[in-house]
Amino acid sequence: MPLARSVSNVVLFEVAWEVANKVGGIYTVLQTKARVTADEWGESYVLVGPYVESAVRTQVELLEPPQPALRRTLAAMNAQGCKVGVPEGFGVSLVAFEVVLGRSGEAWVPWYDREANDAVLFGFLVAWFLGEVRLGVHQGHTWGHGDTPGDTPGHTIFTTHATLLGRYLCAGSVDFYNNLHSFDVDKEAGERQIYHRYCLERAAAHCAHVLTTVSHVTAAEAEHLLKRKPDLVTPNGLNVRKFSAMHEFQNLHAQSKARVQEFVRGHFYGHLDFDLDKTLFFFIAGRYEFSNKGADIFLEALARLNYLLRVNGSEVTVVAFFIMPARTNNFNVESLKGQAVRKQLWDTANAVKEKFGKKLYESLLVGNLPDMNKMLDREDFTMMKRAIFATQRQSFPPVCTHNMLDDATDPILTTIRRIGLFNSSNDRVKVIIFHPEFLSSTSPLLPVDYEEFVRGCHLGVFPSYYEPWGYTPAECTVMGIPSVSTNLSGFGCFMEEHIADPSAYGIYIVDRRFRAPEEWCAQLTAFLYGFCQQSRRQRIVQRNRTERLSDLLDWKYLGRYYTFARRMALAKAFPESFTYEPPEAAAGFRYPRPASVPPSPALSRLSSPRHSDDEDERYDEEEEAAKDRANIRRPPSPPGLPPTRN
Repeated sequence: MPLARSVSNVVLFEVAWEVANKVGGIYTVLQTKARVTADEWGESYVLVGPYVESAVRTQVELLEPPQPALRRTLAAMNAQGCKVGVPEGFGVSLVAFEVVLGRSGEAWVPWYDREANDAVLFGFLVAWFLGEVRLGVHQGHTWGHGDTPGDTPGHTIFTTHATLLGRYLCAGSVDFYNNLHSFDVDKEAGERQIYHRYCLERAAAHCAHVLTTVSHVTAAEAEHLLKRKPDLVTPNGLNVRKFSAMHEFQNLHAQSKARVQEFVRGHFYGHLDFDLDKTLFFFIAGRYEFSNKGADIFLEALARLNYLLRVNGSEVTVVAFFIMPARTNNFNVESLKGQAVRKQLWDTANAVKEKFGKKLYESLLVGNLPDMNKMLDREDFTMMKRAIFATQRQSFPPVCTHNMLDDATDPILTTIRRIGLFNSSNDRVKVIIFHPEFLSSTSPLLPVDYEEFVRGCHLGVFPSYYEPWGYTPAECTVMGIPSVSTNLSGFGCFMEEHIADPSAYGIYIVDRRFRAPEEWCAQLTAFLYGFCQQSRRQRIVQRNRTERLSDLLDWKYLGRYYTFARRMALAKAFPESFTYEPPEAAAGFRYPRPASVPPSPALSRLSSPRHSDDEDERYDEEEEAAKDRANIRRPPSPPGLPPTRN
């Protein structure tokens, strides 16, 4: 039964700058979580975000609000000059900066910090809006929703998806996690000229009645930097789409891989001296934070992997993609030329094939075996020679598909020059850097969306130093793609907590907490080299296991933690009607070691899903999945959902 029916005049308002406004990972959190939350609250679930005209035109449809109190509030605010509307599927969306610009002096925010000013103004409008409504539970996400918690009536939940100061400190190459307890937070924030932002974030954390965060890693960070211990951890989930046909995700992987291979053929024209059937695609994606996202040790590990593959005479080639936005002015000419050459070769081959097929058909039609010497004439050979001549190339394939505005100082390009990965014929590791904001099916280079690209790769590599959660490895998991994470990311810690042998399921976790930088890189290199040694059959087995973890990341399971947080807020807001019992800390999924993987006495052994061809033949995916399902410890259903009255 929807919560709205059991609680009269209570509405859940979820506030974030990224409601129907795609600028980061919180957009994904809200978009994917909306359905399970609406199932619980019904029409009493309202999302509140900025009114961004371009986003409203493309993502929402304005409607009349169903609640009389909301209609009165919106009418009152519109009468005073605010632009307020109700878009279908996302609840309330509002912001009108020009209306309250004169009131921003109530909080000291530097005039040049547009983002902080927007947060304060947005917070003022949200406080005004919620003050007019005067009912419900309010949940805000990150410091970007401004001063809402302290100014609004009712009881509030504040969810911090990362701390602002933590992100800045990690980007500054400090030993962050070993010194959490000793940072002078006011001094550090002031030196980085973010003290006003830090104050907004800390005030939001302290004014909220319930403080939550997305992982235990960030919970420790919030306790020391924001000076408040979170009440609850609410991990991020996804809407998991299960396929009706068994192993359909394997077919999607093959189809998407073919699209990526076509791009590689064009990019490496003239130097395509490696077998694409023995080529593995690795990728890293996310915000361009060179050290925080682990791009630094990924590049170093690739250089070492290149050496190992060469000295061991491996036939495997690795193509590494970097999908990280940066400042560019356009695609470079050489990258575009490569795709044009590939298309021209394809057109030439098709033209020759059609002529050959027609002559073959006519020969067979009269009952004669074709004379192969007469099937292709001189014109055909001339056409093919011209096509081959067009593939001649004196320079190496570019390592970047775009013209970088700061090429000389770009961290990735500078590191590539240092380690010498220039896509030469001797290199077994090739590097391709994409810098668009998002991959798109309309791109002239690689016309695929991000999801299709991920499905076409073999391994996602995300060795982050600062990653409060980590949506990129989670997305890989639900699509059946193995990934590398770390025990400093929320995702990595979550998987270690719920899986007995993560690497057997294709979740490789680098230890960046208790090891030196040299050991980080050596461990990551070992993971990558071990992955390259797997056979095609072993990779298929591992992808099957990876995809079986999908239930663990589904909002149908993880949405319970947000329910617990709202329960806590409701118990504080309406103690006469609601009670709250904290969830058991140990209650959750427990995935055992896969049934077909023998236990190993050597913990340092590289984990591989298969160890011999004989074992491969005995592997049965359905049988192993059935055994795993029988052995998985599932969490008990939370009693009394939705929250019960006294």
